[in-house]
Formats: sequence, structure tokens, C-alpha cells
Amino acid sequence: MTPRDRTAHRAGAAGQHGGRPPCVLVLRALGLGDLLAGVPALRGVRRAFPGHRIVLAQPPWLTGLALATGAVDAVFPAEAPGRAVPGLAHWPGPPPDVAIDLHGNGPESRDALAALRPRRLLAHACPDGPPWRGRAHERDRWCAFLHDYGVPADPLDLRLPPPAAPSPAPGAVVVHPGAAAASRRWPGERFAAVVRCLRAAGHRVVLTGGPGEEALVRRVAGRSGLPGDDVLAGGLPLGELSALVAGASLVLSGDTGPAHLAVAHGTRSVTLFGPVSPRLWGPPPGPDHLALWRPGPPGDPHGRTPDPRLLALRTGEVAAACLMLLRDGRGRPRPSGTEAAHVH
Repeated sequence: MTPRDRTAHRAGAAGQHGGRPPCVLVLRALGLGDLLAGVPALRGVRRAFPGHRIVLAQPPWLTGLALATGAVDAVFPAEAPGRAVPGLAHWPGPPPDVAIDLHGNGPESRDALAALRPRRLLAHACPDGPPWRGRAHERDRWCAFLHDYGVPADPLDLRLPPPAAPSPAPGAVVVHPGAAAASRRWPGERFAAVVRCLRAAGHRVVLTGGPGEEALVRRVAGRSGLPGDDVLAGGLPLGELSALVAGASLVLSGDTGPAHLAVAHGTRSVTLFGPVSPRLWGPPPGPDHLALWRPGPPGDPHGRTPDPRLLALRTGEVAAACLMLLRDGRGRPRPSGTEAAHVH
């Protein structure tokens, strides 16, 4: 869409909406990592529609972080179990001027937006929609999708501003052993062994876990001898978790939300991948993030048992990667047998 096209489009839309700013409704009603991986695309939308009100349909618990991106003016609460498409029938206003499907590639998400009768709909499943890039990195995929519609977006435009709240544990190493699916959870006893190693090297370690992960976090804490003050189980409020990660010296986790928060805040990180390759969900190029991974056929990211590629990662190499980044964060050889996420 050219600047002249956008000007004419805004003028017509403003007339249709009685002088109110026209609305762009974006659907990406997924989790924390999905929101952060979608930030470059959302910022592309913001720049392409500067006179529009950008509304993001997503789970309400992510509202604060969505607004902090600077790409979103408001959040429309929308969520469904798992990664299903939520209903949007409770949309309160007139039809959106533009609706954009960043949720998935199927007709379900397209149809949920189409039911609101937007003036224009951008979706993979539309007749004019671009092909689905199944093997692309998540950030690259959605930026390329927008580019095909004439909306430029930079996959590296993903940093968040520093949180206003102070960190509850400034300078600590944050270790997050949980993940939504068992296939992405490295064994708790191995996390405990790495925590012991980090503490022996003089680093303060703080454990975090989401709702329902209390038993896992306390088991890791018990095996590693962490004091109770350094065990943050039960799910921190998102703003507090964001501040904790932003003020950390390092984040160690599996392929889950805190790993994406570390990238967004420029905090050094070691992320353990399996069953999904870091080439699809890993951090961008740079010396401050290591993604450890054993190449092989992709597995089930929602499986009920730990993926074999994840189990192939040993405690010694994980501890070595953490200590290397904590020592200087730059220019050191990668531990043997691992693959960095930024190798595309």
C-alpha cells in the first residue's frame, strides 16, 4: 500500500466511522512467546497505519506487555484453550477498517475476523493471501506475510523498553525449568545440577515457574539447596517477571516465554531447544544468546514426554554455556555439539 493509497484509505474510513480514527484489528490470541515473536510484525502494522487505532485481540493477561511494545493502542480480550481460535462475536464497535490475521494460516482465524465485516482483510487463507512459509522463523514468517501485502516490517525490531518496576532480584541468574508441554521440559534434576554449579561459581540464582509448576520449581530448589527467598513459584505477575528478566545477568530456560523476554530485554540467555529447532523459534543473531540443540527430525512441540533431542543435552555443556556468557558474553567458542539459533 503506497502512502497515497493509505491517505485516501484513511480519509474514507474516517468518514465511515463518523470522524473517529479508523481501527485496525489484529488477531494473535496466543501466549507470551507468540506475542513477543509477533512484535516486529505489530510494529510494521503500526508504521503502515499511523492514523489508525491499532487493537490487538489477545488474552487479557498480556495487556501490559502488549501496550509496552508501543505498537498497540488497546487490547481486545480474546482467548481459547490451547492454540485454538477464539470467538470474536463480542467485538463492541463498528466493523474494523482493516483486520489482520497473525494467528495462523487456516480458515478458522480468517473466518473469525471476516465475521466482523472489515473493509479489508489480510490473511493467509484469503484468496489474495500469500503462501504459508512453513519452515520460516516465526518472526520472519509474519514480517514476510505483511511485506507481501505491501507493509514493511523488520524481523529484528523486537526490543522492549526497560520496565518501570525494579527487579525483585537484580543481577541474579534466572532459571525457569518449566514449559507448557512436557516435550519442551528438560529434566528438573539436570536444572538442579546446573543451579548448583552456578552457585558454586558465586552467582545468585533465582528460580521461576508458571501456574501449576510449583512442584517442579520446589523440587529443583530442594535438589540445588536454594533458599526460599530465591524460589518464585506459582507464576509472577507478568510485569514483575518482565522486570526480573530485564534486570537479570542471564536467563536459563527451555523454549518458552522467559526466553523470549530475555531477547526482548537484551538479557543474555541460554535456551534449551527440542523438539522444535531454534531456526524456527530461536533468538536473533548475536553473541549474547546461545540456543543449545541437537539437530534431527522435528518432534511434537505439544508432546507429553521430553523430546529425545532435548534429553541429549547434558548438564556439563549447559553449565559451561551459562558460565561462558556470564564471564564475558562475547566472542567465545560455542560448546561442542550445539547449534546456535542464529544459524539460518
